[in-house]
Amino acid sequence: MKKPSAQIHPAALIDSKAKLGRGVVVGPFSIIEAGAVIGAGAQIGSHCLITSHARLAGNVRVFKGAVLGTDPQDLKFGGEESELIVGERTTIREFCTLSRGTAHGHLKTTVGADCLLMAYSHVAHDCTIGNNVILANGVNLAGHVTIEDWASLSGLVVVHQFVKIGRHCYIGGLSRVSQDVPPYVLVNGIPPEYFGPNAVGLKRRGFTSQQVARIKKVYHYIYQANLNLTQALEAIKSELELTDEIRVILDFIEHSKRGLTGL
Repeated sequence: MKKPSAQIHPAALIDSKAKLGRGVVVGPFSIIEAGAVIGAGAQIGSHCLITSHARLAGNVRVFKGAVLGTDPQDLKFGGEESELIVGERTTIREFCTLSRGTAHGHLKTTVGADCLLMAYSHVAHDCTIGNNVILANGVNLAGHVTIEDWASLSGLVVVHQFVKIGRHCYIGGLSRVSQDVPPYVLVNGIPPEYFGPNAVGLKRRGFTSQQVARIKKVYHYIYQANLNLTQALEAIKSELELTDEIRVILDFIEHSKRGLTGL
């Protein structure tokens, strides 16, 4: 039910069984269904649909025309109960669409805290998006995609189902991603190619020049040393100090199921 401090436009349609936190703002012609949960301080723009399956944390901002928590675009979906979960302070811009999960995944689609989803981006069923992730205009994620913290996807990037995208990487605009993208790298193109570590992004986030140099050395073995992946991993483990960032890369690669982008 609406809290007394919520600011609800008279043209909004809010079911009495929706749960709205203190200070929530809802614009005109938005619909919030029974069972929806919206945390304190959230702002919902005009013409939005927040379904009964959506769970929004505090201070989330949703702009005009966004649709959150609708049934997945998946022919296997059988109407099972599932959720869309959005973390604190995430911004969802105009006309984004975020689907709920399925029984073939996690029964939930998750977007972390402090993310920015720009206009017209789509997050399909069972995706798991970390914290501080940026999806630029028109990014389209198929089902079951995983994106780790601080990754940035530029405009009109499309991502194949079950792909995993590593932390702190950057994917250039118009790329079509069908394999896993390892942490800390910059990739771009169709098919995407490796363009070195995401040096600018890493330095902005506090990585030292020494850390960036170590990351570059690791990916030299993987992408530029004329070694197969098994040989590259063996060389990294035997010749380099296994610092935290290198262990992150090795762990990602060893658990990759779709192969690495650019190889």
